[in-house]
Amino acid sequence: MLDTRFKQIPKLCCKVSEWSNGTLFMERPWPEAERWLLVAVLGLEMVMGVVGNCLVLLVKVMCRGQFSCRYWLPFISLTLSDLGCSLLIVSGSLLAMLTGGQRSPWCEVVSLLKFAFITSSIGSIAILCVQRLIGVASLRSALFVVMVTACLTSWVTGVVFGSVPVVYAWIRYDPAEMLCAVFWESSYSDMLVYILCAFSICIFVPFLLIFFCSLLSAANCCRSGNSDNEADLSAVTPLLVSSYIFCYTPFAVSELILLGRMDLSPAPDWLRTLSSVMSYLDCGLNPLIYCSHQDFREAGLALLWTNRKSSSEPVLTSITKRHL
Repeated sequence: MLDTRFKQIPKLCCKVSEWSNGTLFMERPWPEAERWLLVAVLGLEMVMGVVGNCLVLLVKVMCRGQFSCRYWLPFISLTLSDLGCSLLIVSGSLLAMLTGGQRSPWCEVVSLLKFAFITSSIGSIAILCVQRLIGVASLRSALFVVMVTACLTSWVTGVVFGSVPVVYAWIRYDPAEMLCAVFWESSYSDMLVYILCAFSICIFVPFLLIFFCSLLSAANCCRSGNSDNEADLSAVTPLLVSSYIFCYTPFAVSELILLGRMDLSPAPDWLRTLSSVMSYLDCGLNPLIYCSHQDFREAGLALLWTNRKSSSEPVLTSITKRHL
């Protein structure tokens, strides 16, 4: 007999498929048309994220001298986060749609990693905005050490807050989100404390940095008309910020709806599905945003399709010693 603590699992999850290691797996009878449509969308997002971010990493590593990128640390962190999300989270949701659920311990790992990727992404964008405002930091300066520490902190805090629901066994497979997520079953106070702490530390603080640094950078650019920032890859920062806010708005709204419901019922199914699809989309859009920068795009095209031209000048290749 199932414990009564599972009474708050949504009614749409109507079929118990397996009980293993304390994790309840539920199946939702998705209509075939909707199911295969989501499979196609998730597959496209996974390909865009994996291929796009792998190419971005290749260009950043192999073509560093062909375009200006003064703030490489947050760019690398953001690309790794997007690649990890595409490889692990999006593929996990795609597999869950095809098989009808996720198994433990992969269920718990997916939930933990998803929050880690969310916080590392917004943390990397916040660090990029801060660096763009204050200028270049030398690799040996104390400021660069602070930036590295902040970047690592965004990853660590995501892992820490992502592990809390796993430790307290709050993780269940959610067919609407197409992956394992947090379900609150009995305590509104636990849910309130966790969401407020997680959002305040991992989301709200970086968002404030992004907002104020973006405003100050825009004001400085209007006053000075500095063209150096336009030539640098960091010129795409406003697009990265806009894309992140656009793609993660459904996720934030669904969490706010949950926060406002005393009966602990989750947000509507369509909103939770939309939040997953849109958050995955961000991982595939970022490589396209990088390619909107002309120098980066030309470096990528040169790496992929252009052969190196042979020099017209004679080149010394060997020396042969002759005895006369």
